[in-house]
Amino acid sequence: MKAIILKGFEGTDSLHTVELPVPEIGDTEVLVQVKAISVNPVDVKTAIGKGLSGRLKSEDPFILGWDISGIVTKKGSAVKEFEVGDAVFGMVNFPGHGKAYAEYVAAPANHLALKPANISHEEAAAATLAALTALQGLIHKANVRAGQKVLVHAAAGGVGHYVVQIAKHLGAYVIGTSSAANKDFVLGLGTDEHIDYKAVRFEEVVHDVDLVFDAIGGDNIDRSLEVAKKGGTVISIPSSISETITEKAKAKGINGYFFLVESNGDDMKQLAKWLEQGILKSHVSQVFPFDQMSVAHQQIASGRTRGKVVVAV
Repeated sequence: MKAIILKGFEGTDSLHTVELPVPEIGDTEVLVQVKAISVNPVDVKTAIGKGLSGRLKSEDPFILGWDISGIVTKKGSAVKEFEVGDAVFGMVNFPGHGKAYAEYVAAPANHLALKPANISHEEAAAATLAALTALQGLIHKANVRAGQKVLVHAAAGGVGHYVVQIAKHLGAYVIGTSSAANKDFVLGLGTDEHIDYKAVRFEEVVHDVDLVFDAIGGDNIDRSLEVAKKGGTVISIPSSISETITEKAKAKGINGYFFLVESNGDDMKQLAKWLEQGILKSHVSQVFPFDQMSVAHQQIASGRTRGKVVVAV
C-alpha cells in the first residue's frame, strides 16, 4: 500500500510517499480502506518537530495523521458492531500513533462510528478530530447548557465552525470572532453575534461569558479571562495555559485550562447522529489528492483555512 511517512521534522520536506505492507489487525481492530483523510494543525506542527513529535519521534516508520473515513475490509475476532463492507469514520489512536496517511489503517473498533449515508467520505473525515474537540470541550469539559453565553475564537476555522454549531444545538447564545471576510460564513453557522477581530478588541464589547473556547492561544488566553464571568470557563486548545494565567483565572473564580482531545467511539456515534440529522455539517473548503499532501499542509500552515482541509485517497 501507499503511505506517507515522516522522516525528520523539516515540515513538508519530511513527507515521503513509500510502499509498505498492509497492516495486520488485532482482535479488537478493523482494517479500513481509507477514502479520505482530514488534515489538522497538529499534523503540521508535528511535521516541524512540535505537536506530538516528542512522544512519537521514535516510531519507525512514522506515519502521520489520525482522521479517516473509509470501508471496513477485515475485522478482528472480537469486533461485533462492524461488518466487512461498512463505511466508518473516526479519529484513530489520538494522541498516539494513528498512521492515517495510508491507503489502509488498522483502527481500534471503539474509535470508530458508522458513516452516515447522507454525507461523503470527505465530510465524514473532516468531522473527526476537530468535531471531537468541539464536542468534548463543550459537553465533557464545560458542560454547556441552554441559555449560557459562549464566545468562540476563530469561529470560521476547523474546530471553531463545529463549536458554533454544537453550542447552538445545546441552546447557547454564541458569539464568534473571525475576519470580516468570514463574517457571513460565521453568521451562517448560527452565531448570534459576530466580531471582526481585526477591527474590534473583543474584550471591549463582550462581557460575562460562561465559556470562551479559544483555538488561537498566546495573549488571547489572557484577554479571554477578562470577559469570562465568575464561575465561567476558558478553554484553550492550541497551547497549554501557563501557570501565571491559571493563577489569574483562579483568582477571578474562573476555570482556565488546556485539554487534549482523545479518541472515543461513543463520541463519534454522537457526531454521526448529528451529521445524519443535519444538526452538524462539515464545511470542507478544499480537497487535495493523496499525492498533494504537502500542499494540504501548506494550506493549513497559512492559518487562513475556512472549515476543513481534506485529502482524498
